[in-house]
Amino acid sequence: MDDEEASRKSSPQPPLDAEEDGQEPGNVAVNHSHTKKAFRVMNDLRSKKMLCDVTLVAEDVEIWAHRIVLAACSPYFCAMFTGDMSESKAKRVEIKDVDGQTLTKLVDYVYTAEIEVTEENVQVLLPAASLLQLMDVRQVCCEFLQSQLHPTNCLGIRAFADLHTCTELQSQANAYAEQHFPEVMLGEEYLSLSLQQVCSLISSDKLTVSSEEKVFEAVLAWIKYDEEPRLEHMPQLMEHVRLPLLPRDYLVQTVEEEAFIKNNNTCKDFLIEAMKYHLLPLDQRHLMKNPRTRPRTPVSLPKVMMVVGGQAPKAIRSVECYDFQEDRWYQVAELPSRRCRSGVVFMAGCVYAVGGFNGSLRVRTVDVYDGEKDQWTSIASMQERRSTLGAAVLGDLLYAVGGFDGSTGLSSVEAYSSKSNEWFFVSPMNTRRSSVGVGVVEGKLYAVGGYDGASRQCLSTVEEYNPVSNRWGFVADMGTRRSGAGVGVLSGHLYAAGGHDGPLVRKSVEVYDAHSNTWRQVCDMNMCRRNAGVCAVNGMLYVIGGDDGSCNLSSVEYYNPAIDKWTLIPTNMSNGRSYAGVAVIDKPL
Repeated sequence: MDDEEASRKSSPQPPLDAEEDGQEPGNVAVNHSHTKKAFRVMNDLRSKKMLCDVTLVAEDVEIWAHRIVLAACSPYFCAMFTGDMSESKAKRVEIKDVDGQTLTKLVDYVYTAEIEVTEENVQVLLPAASLLQLMDVRQVCCEFLQSQLHPTNCLGIRAFADLHTCTELQSQANAYAEQHFPEVMLGEEYLSLSLQQVCSLISSDKLTVSSEEKVFEAVLAWIKYDEEPRLEHMPQLMEHVRLPLLPRDYLVQTVEEEAFIKNNNTCKDFLIEAMKYHLLPLDQRHLMKNPRTRPRTPVSLPKVMMVVGGQAPKAIRSVECYDFQEDRWYQVAELPSRRCRSGVVFMAGCVYAVGGFNGSLRVRTVDVYDGEKDQWTSIASMQERRSTLGAAVLGDLLYAVGGFDGSTGLSSVEAYSSKSNEWFFVSPMNTRRSSVGVGVVEGKLYAVGGYDGASRQCLSTVEEYNPVSNRWGFVADMGTRRSGAGVGVLSGHLYAAGGHDGPLVRKSVEVYDAHSNTWRQVCDMNMCRRNAGVCAVNGMLYVIGGDDGSCNLSSVEYYNPAIDKWTLIPTNMSNGRSYAGVAVIDKPL
C-alpha cells in the first residue's frame, strides 16, 4: 500500500457537534495528507508566481508569496496584513533587519515545513525567526545550539541566548559552563568575560570542580590575561574563592606564595580566614559559617563507566562502556592497537591510556580518547616502557608510577603536562613496584602494594608523594601483602581491593585514613579478584573484571560504605577481562 492509499484510510470520529445536536455520531473521514498536499500545491503556484498577491523585499532579493499563507503561519505577517499598517494593502513589502537569503529560507519553511540549521546560518536564522514570530524555527535553532555546546563555545552561546531572550537555552548553556568549568576556564571565551560575569560564574554553588584549586587558578588566569587593568579586581574575585576548603599545604605553599595575594591586604585577610578555619577542630568549624566555607553542590551529570583494553585472554583493543541509568553495556571506538596492563585516567575531558603491553612488547605509547568524536589519537610517549603501572591525575599533571619494563620492576615516576605535551621524571619511589595501584587523596599521590622484583615478593608497603616537595615517604603498611590490588578513592579514603600474595588471590578489602595514618578492613568482595579496574561513581566504589587466579571475570561489583556491603551489578561485560583500565566519563549527549 503506497502513501496515497494510506492517506485515504479513514479514522472514525464523532463530529464535534454530534452530542449537542442530539444526533447519532457518524463517521468522519480524516485525510492526514490533505494539508501537506495543499501546501505543496500552493508552493508550486508560488514558484510559478501564480495567484501571488505580495512581494517581500529584503536587500536586493524579491520573494513572491500569498498573504493568506504568510498570515496563517506567522503572527508577524498576520498583524501586518490584517491591521491598519500601510503594508496591509501594499503589493511590495520591505522586510528590514533580515538578509535576503535568510528571508528566502524562512518563507520556504512557511510553505514546506522544512528548514536546515547549520553552524554557518544559526546566528542569523534565530533572530530572523524571532522577528517573524516563527517560533518553531526559533525552537529548532535553540535545540541545535544546545546540541553544539562545548567548553570552547558555551559562554558565547550563553551570551547569544541572553541577547535574544532564549531563556531555556541561556539556562542550559550556563549549566553546561558550570558543569565543565575546568575545561571552560582554559578557553578564550572565559578569559574575555567581564568582572561581573567571572564573579557570577565562580560564585555558583553548582560549579563542578574536583578541588577549589581550579577556581583559584581560574582567577589567576583571568587576571594575568590582561593584568594591568584587572589586578585591582583581585579582592572582588577572591571573595568567591572558597579558600577554607583547600588543603592546608596548598594554602601555605601555593596561595600564600602568590604575589597577587602577598601584595593585597584584603586577599591576605581571606588567606588568614582560611588558615583559622583549618586550626579549628571539626566540631567548631560551623562557627565560621559563610559562603567561602560552604562546599559546592554541583549537579552531577549522568556518568558512564569506560573499560579500556585488557587481557581476554590476550591483549585486546576492545573498549566498552556501562550506562548506569540504563544498566547496559555498549561498544565505543577501539584502541588504535592492542593494549593491556596500561594506566587509564580521565583528565580535562579526555581518557588517557598510558603504556601497557601489546601482546609482545611493553610500550611507552599513550593514546587519548575524545568522547565527542568517539576517536583515539596518540600523544607524546613516556620516557620509559611501562606495563602494570599506576596512573593518576594530581593538579594539572598525569603521573605514571612504577610498572615493569620487560626486564625489571621500576621505581621511577614520570609526569605529563598536556600544555607542553611532554613527559618528565619526578623523584623515584623508594621501592620498585610493578602491579602497583595508585590514588590521590588531599593533594598527595599514594602508591599501594605491588610486586618488588628485586626481593621477589608482593608488597604491603605504601608510599606517599608530595608534589610540592617532590619527595616520596612511607606511610602505614596495609594489613596484608597485595600485588595487582584494585585501588580507588571514595570520599577522601583510599581503598585497596583484592590483589594477590603469591598464588593466593584475595577478596578482602582495606581502607586507608590519611589523617590517622591507619588501615582498617571492610567487608569482603563477593569474588576473589586481582588485576581488576576500579572507579568511584555517585558515592559507590566499583571493581571491574580482573581474574580469580584461574579465569578472567566479566562481573562488576560495587561497595556501599554506608552499609559496608558489596553488590554485583545485574549485567556483566561482554567478555571477561583482566588488566583493563577504567575511567568514568560524562554520558554522551
